[in-house]
Amino acid sequence: MMVWVAIVVTAAGCYAVKLLGLSVPAAVLERPLVRRLAALVPIAALAALIALQTFADGRTLVVDARAAGLAAAAVALLLRAPFLVVVAVAVVVTAAVRALTG
Repeated sequence: MMVWVAIVVTAAGCYAVKLLGLSVPAAVLERPLVRRLAALVPIAALAALIALQTFADGRTLVVDARAAGLAAAAVALLLRAPFLVVVAVAVVVTAAVRALTG
């Protein structure tokens, strides 16, 4: 029963946040600071998620094969490789490091 209450409360909260976003006046959204923040917040959130998934294991900081895959992906990005190639490079390097280190 408590799970369903949590689901309903979460859904209502998400709907309220979406409704709040739609009710912001257009004049506010046209401000340069707001436009810049709207462009940068998703990038920061994605970077934080990548760092968390790469360097965290529960509550501990780890550096393992995932870090090597991330580094390889960064190199591929610097070389301006297409997105699928970047992902493939990261997967191959991560798998290779895991295979070599056990």
